[in-house]
Amino acid sequence: MSHNKPIYVVDDDAEIRSLLQSYLERNQFEVRTAADGESLLHELQAGASAALVVLDIMLPGDDGFEICRKLRTFSKVPVIMLTANSDEMDRIVGLEIGADDYLAKPFNPRELLARIKAILRRSSVQEPAPEPPLAARYLHFAGFELDSAARALCTSSGESLTLSGAEYDLLRLLVEHAGEVLSRDLIAEQTRGRDNLPMDRFIDVQISRLRQRLQDDARSPQLIKTVRGQGYVLAATVEASHTSICR
Repeated sequence: MSHNKPIYVVDDDAEIRSLLQSYLERNQFEVRTAADGESLLHELQAGASAALVVLDIMLPGDDGFEICRKLRTFSKVPVIMLTANSDEMDRIVGLEIGADDYLAKPFNPRELLARIKAILRRSSVQEPAPEPPLAARYLHFAGFELDSAARALCTSSGESLTLSGAEYDLLRLLVEHAGEVLSRDLIAEQTRGRDNLPMDRFIDVQISRLRQRLQDDARSPQLIKTVRGQGYVLAATVEASHTSICR
């Protein structure tokens, strides 16, 4: 296999688990499967590694939402949630609790494969990117520090703030282009590797989550501002530093 960490497929439907395992293994991924979320949590908490988790919402015991919430308390592994419900609310809730993407059933395995590859291309979980030059490693803005090597965010007081992989990618893009208005299409292409589809609220949900992390009032945001009809802009001065403000 060309990938050194496995993909976990968590679904109580044995036929779907078998189908996805066979398909992904034919595409050079190592795959492990589980019929419930508790098995996944147990393995990862015991030290098992994972490149990505494909997580069904409808599971016995704790559902996919609860499993994702628990997973996010100790891991940043990317999560793609599967939903059989066409209601957009399921998708929004999944993104709000830390999922990186979602896919509605029934789906074409080729689309799932494309989304997995897009996430892994930008994720340090599969293969950490080379450390950037020291001068650009620590990016300071509005009392926050973004460590681009550790993919971590903290405050000037040293408090660490947890970000999902998708949240980090979005924040890094905004920080690197501070003062520039970024369209939803550009954000989708740069962070997800695909176009922003009509009625797709993924970007808006991630912006909302980032505002919560940064304590930026959604009713009158001062840091991540909405430019009506154009997109979003980080309204802050960004400085690169050789030293970290976090302890």
